[in-house]
Amino acid sequence: MTRKGDTRTRKSGGVTMSTIATMAGVTQATVSRALNHPEVVSPATLDRIRAAIQVTGYVPNLVAGALASSKSRMVAVVVPSITNIVYSALIHHFIDLVRDAGYQTILVESGFSASEEEALVTALISRRPDGILLTGVHHTAQCRSLLLSAGLPVVEIWDLTQSPIDICVGFSHADAGSDVARFASSLRYTNAAVIAADDERARRRKAAFCKTYQDLGFDSPREVCVDGAASIGGGRRALRALLDQGMQNGVIFCSSDLLAHGVLIETQSRGLSVPGDFGVIGFGDQDYAADLVPPLTSVRVDRSVLGRKAADALLARIAGITPDTHAFDVGFRIIPRGTT
Repeated sequence: MTRKGDTRTRKSGGVTMSTIATMAGVTQATVSRALNHPEVVSPATLDRIRAAIQVTGYVPNLVAGALASSKSRMVAVVVPSITNIVYSALIHHFIDLVRDAGYQTILVESGFSASEEEALVTALISRRPDGILLTGVHHTAQCRSLLLSAGLPVVEIWDLTQSPIDICVGFSHADAGSDVARFASSLRYTNAAVIAADDERARRRKAAFCKTYQDLGFDSPREVCVDGAASIGGGRRALRALLDQGMQNGVIFCSSDLLAHGVLIETQSRGLSVPGDFGVIGFGDQDYAADLVPPLTSVRVDRSVLGRKAADALLARIAGITPDTHAFDVGFRIIPRGTT
């Protein structure tokens, strides 16, 4: 309700492109060119248009522009967890590059639920982004069908497959698990255990670790699965479960550095020695891993390289460029430290 004498009421409508054109003494077409292709507008004209925009606070209607050009200048990113540094670090590098190319990013969180990812992808496609970045290569059949039907450029990260939706940039989780088993056996650990979070990629690393360890002639590793997302508390509870099962020594491979951190805290609280009683290996090589006591042995995936390659791949596909390969392997590396 407007009170009598209230001068703060808004006029119907607002500042439009026509307003800017009138103020700058140019046509609406010239204003449109200045906004979308400033390099083709003379500096003097561009200065007048920008001055009018600054004075009025005009914000271009990007939806209308997208309809006219069939480009939204937006890309969508779906990650399992925004707070997990593994994902946030690589997305940081991704966003930097796409922003430099003139794109803004819609970032959404799916948890580790395939059905939630499908719902998010459905909503995102309806908003017509110019491209989509997904985490992992395993999706529901309906999600995959939606993406293929939409015809949008898609980059899947943090995993590899020979049959991506469009492009994938990542590494082999099975190879990572196998290499950790070989590394542990080279250190003469005859007993082993795996602590894994409840997500598909962690389960693949766990399965590969256990199979390789057995193939090397050792007993089958003990396994503890952590419900929900990885956490320090989950790592502590998992070590308690292993001790309750009778494990007295050996190497413990954790599906994340967070779980490994929890294992270290629990060993210290019980007076157990690392690496004397137990060796501990994490995954992800988070920024704090080298500063733990003792420093944590972990598997490093270069998140900056992965983020940049994903951005380059998506921008190239948006530009209509067909790559020589549809799967980019960024690899991984075991970083030995004081816990083994």
